[in-house]
Amino acid sequence: MEDQSIECPYKDITTLFPIDVKVIPHNEQRYETVGDYWFEGDTMQIRVSKMDSSHREFLVLMHEMVEVYLILSKGIVIEDIDKFDKRFEEFRTAYPDLVGDDEPGDHPKAPYYKEHQIATRMEKWLAQTLNEDWDLYEDKVNSLYRAPQA
Repeated sequence: MEDQSIECPYKDITTLFPIDVKVIPHNEQRYETVGDYWFEGDTMQIRVSKMDSSHREFLVLMHEMVEVYLILSKGIVIEDIDKFDKRFEEFRTAYPDLVGDDEPGDHPKAPYYKEHQIATRMEKWLAQTLNEDWDLYEDKVNSLYRAPQA
């Protein structure tokens, strides 16, 4: 998928922006992730990997929406996150035993570490509210990373 992202037009979040959400096959993500966001023009694009449950897709979506709002409100540049995430996934490929199932945003050097942690806490709260077993949910998410891509 061609990267058509541009710099975020919302330097100061004083108004909400249009959001285009799509659930897509995992292998159509821009890189190895189950949730992704970027701007095309003034529209926030969010992509969530297709999963076996709408609850699980919803949890990923809510994580992405909370995270992106927080990073934009703090002036964190989306392109810096993309660079970090892609390098992290390259490192995972080279050293899978060192990285395991960790997410890029869980690394303390991630430019969005705090925002990712807050989004994950909200995601866990929603999972509990939906009676979604967190460990099973994480296993399902991580299985997408391990699945052979077509």
